[in-house]
Amino acid sequence: MKIKYLLLALTMGMALHSCKVMSPKAYKALVAGRDSLQSRTTNLETELARLQSDTARLHRELADLQRNYNALNSSYNANSTQLSKVSGDLQKREARLREVEEILRKRDEATNALKNKLQQALLGFQQSGLSVDIRNGKVYVSLTDKLLFPSGSIVIDEKGKQALKQLAAVLNKEADINLAIEGHTDNQRVVNLGQIKDNWDLSVLRATSVSRYLTEVEKIDPHRITATGKGEFQPIDPATTTEARAKNRRIEIVLTPKLDELYNLISTPATK
Repeated sequence: MKIKYLLLALTMGMALHSCKVMSPKAYKALVAGRDSLQSRTTNLETELARLQSDTARLHRELADLQRNYNALNSSYNANSTQLSKVSGDLQKREARLREVEEILRKRDEATNALKNKLQQALLGFQQSGLSVDIRNGKVYVSLTDKLLFPSGSIVIDEKGKQALKQLAAVLNKEADINLAIEGHTDNQRVVNLGQIKDNWDLSVLRATSVSRYLTEVEKIDPHRITATGKGEFQPIDPATTTEARAKNRRIEIVLTPKLDELYNLISTPATK
């Protein structure tokens, strides 16, 4: 605005100074020049104000962009750190999984090898009610009651002792195998068996008879053996036929490899 008033004063002074000699045409030209100069000055001032406003706006936008960039950069760094941590944890877990898988693979190999040894050793008894199979990573040797005991008895007969002797010959060479000896009966009530009150008693006493024979006669370490009675409550065949009941009266010797290596691995926390 100061420029505007200065130019106006200058123009008017020049006009007054030369008014005595200036023609109307020259005066009009001078006024027109003054007006043009004033218009350009106004335009320049308007442009200056606009540029100042734009500059302030751009500074604000630049500040916003800088803040966004800083936030994104901080987030990226945090995510990058988290990603590195997750990747490291994943690698440790994968390594641990490979260890477990390798131990289980060895267990399965040992279990299959044990099954094959037992089948070969007990081949002569398989027609008499003995079977060997694998369930849930364990070897099951199932012996029907007629192979081991006289009817209603808990005393092992000679044929049963021969089968257990062959079984013990293999197990004494496999010190890393634990044995769970399970007695099973059918659902017929026990009668006239003296102190044996029911199928619970009969199943437990038959299991302990087999355990005593294996430990006292065949010298299997008793720390490896657990004896249990299942009574009539885990039948192989739920039918009520004579054949089904015969299948259910049995001794099952469950052979489980010692998995100390696996248990130690599972119980040890993964390295963080």
